[in-house]
Amino acid sequence: MAETINQWAVITIILSGLALCVGVYLIKRGLKEAHMKAMIVASTLATIFLVLYLTRLGLGYEKKYAGPEEWRVAYFVLLISHIILAAANLPLALGALWNAVKGLRAAGNLNNIDLPAARGYFNKHRAWVRWTVPVWLYVAVTGWIIYLVLHSYGEVIKS
Repeated sequence: MAETINQWAVITIILSGLALCVGVYLIKRGLKEAHMKAMIVASTLATIFLVLYLTRLGLGYEKKYAGPEEWRVAYFVLLISHIILAAANLPLALGALWNAVKGLRAAGNLNNIDLPAARGYFNKHRAWVRWTVPVWLYVAVTGWIIYLVLHSYGEVIKS
């Protein structure tokens, strides 16, 4: 069961990363409503991933690196940077989301985001996103790499 949960976790985080990229593309094209929808999808999938990942760990399913010794240091550097930035990404994403929601409430709808009451929140949202998007993408891509490495060179830890 834990292996199935792990597979679904991988699927959700891949889709989350893709939705994030779509959301960035859409906002760069000025498509605010489509951007908002894509980011809700990305955030929802990332949340589902987190629940699945923690469930998998709770079930005791974990893999350790058992690959070539010459790759060990590179693997652990990648893994440690992934873990640290994954932990940092949650408050970054929440900060971006918080300001977007507050801005939308102040604006009333996406057509009014330039109202003075909303502008400050959307400026803060953009400031948060400048950090959140690169971190989120790094965490997603390194997570995919870690998964592929452990899929090929991992040993299930029996707990």
